Amino acid sequence: MNLEDALGGWPNQPQGGGGGGAWPGQQPPNPTWPGQPSGPGGWPGAPTGPGQPSGPGGWPSAPSGPSQPSGPGGWPGAPTGPGQPSGPGGWPSAPSGPSQPSGPGGWPSAPSGPTQPSGPSGPSGPGWPSPAPGPTAPSFPVAPQMNLMLPLSHPVPYGLENKTISIRGTVKRNAKMFTIDFCRASDIAFHFNPRFNEGGQKVVVRNSMVGQKWGKEERDGHFPFTAGQNFDMKVEVTRSGFKVTANGQHLPEFRHRNVNPRDIKQIGVFNDITLSHFSVD
Repeated sequence: MNLEDALGGWPNQPQGGGGGGAWPGQQPPNPTWPGQPSGPGGWPGAPTGPGQPSGPGGWPSAPSGPSQPSGPGGWPGAPTGPGQPSGPGGWPSAPSGPSQPSGPGGWPSAPSGPTQPSGPSGPSGPGWPSPAPGPTAPSFPVAPQMNLMLPLSHPVPYGLENKTISIRGTVKRNAKMFTIDFCRASDIAFHFNPRFNEGGQKVVVRNSMVGQKWGKEERDGHFPFTAGQNFDMKVEVTRSGFKVTANGQHLPEFRHRNVNPRDIKQIGVFNDITLSHFSVD
């Protein structure tokens, strides 16, 4: 076939005007390169590298690694390490630890801890140890209630210096007198003696008895008590003497007569009153 017949009768006609020819110096359609094999249908096959086989249809097949066995269905099986057995389906089985007993289902059983010593014997609840009893709380003696029945004798072991005596009670309706004595051994350091009817007079007599002998009475001052009525009195013992306050009224101070107030160790209350309170502070 001559060139004219191959180009449809249009020599040297540029392509693009409806003809099938090629421009001068233009590569003809579907050219083949020198030394390049043509693929089916006129298309060039994919280049293959040196020593690389062509796959079906001109495409190279995937390379296989060296000495790698293929698993079922053409896929490579999972690699197995040296000395490691393969499990079912090509997957390796889980390694078992050294000398470890397996529990049910292939899982290792939990190790049991050392034996725990039991506590002291005693009644225990279901599964729980009984609590240890705590120390017994110390018991303290309870001060006995003071008996305020007359006659009353109240000891004062450490003496009466800088002490205050508080007395509350009621004078009886037919009272003739009542007495409060502050004693040192067989002596009376202070004798307090209100008298409701002495020759028709109400008087508070204050005195002392030292060595079995009464001293000079002191009778001055007012009379703060009433028969059948309540009373509240305080006696302050100072270094100089006895200061008495009765129902808010102050009586003259009775001074010490050669007696140290630290040596006064007993208080006595007698006669026609009842007591509701007595204390030494």
